[in-house]
Amino acid sequence: MKNLKRRWQLGKVRPGDGSALPDYRLWQLFSRSVLFLDLVTPSGETHVYAVDVRHMVDAKTRKQHEDAVGKSPAALYRDGVQIHRSNLPTSFPVPGGVIEVATSAFGLKRIHFVAEDGTERALRPHDRSQEGLRARFDRRFPRTSAVVGAVTLLILLAALVVNVMNGIEALTRAPAIAEYVGRFVSPVDLPTWGTVAGVLSAVERATRLRFNRLIDTVSS
Repeated sequence: MKNLKRRWQLGKVRPGDGSALPDYRLWQLFSRSVLFLDLVTPSGETHVYAVDVRHMVDAKTRKQHEDAVGKSPAALYRDGVQIHRSNLPTSFPVPGGVIEVATSAFGLKRIHFVAEDGTERALRPHDRSQEGLRARFDRRFPRTSAVVGAVTLLILLAALVVNVMNGIEALTRAPAIAEYVGRFVSPVDLPTWGTVAGVLSAVERATRLRFNRLIDTVSS
């Protein structure tokens, strides 16, 4: 299944237009992610690959977005020159493996180099991006960073429990089900501030490339 998925994603990749990697601007903090990968070729040459991800471009507007500004949701650059572009999720071919890129509603959920032997490593974020700022915060204040990470995880787990209970309540409203198992009433309703906290927690985890399909999707 992984091989089929990768072939499908590789089939979406198109040639780049040869343009230069645009500079990262401060106002792009929540709309753009740029991450880098240094690779050494068998001949000993070192190339810097960069993946430029444009957020806030949904499936319905991607074609118009490309036609209007000449950009795809994701593009691969080698030494600052665009060589590939693609819709998301995608897998960009690079020497010795692929770069897998996927996003969620809250930001990046995966951007890793997967070598031919199966080993993986995350790409290095641009210093000015939200991923780069979060990584810098982690390096400067590791203990505080760990506490923040633990708190966001606890918030999402609590939101997950509440959402599951609300789902059971909605399910048992059906007469056919309530007749056999009774009507379940959730003792807790997720307040507005709880929803906001869940979204912010999911965004924080996305800046650290932490994504769990159950926790980060169902609970937010």
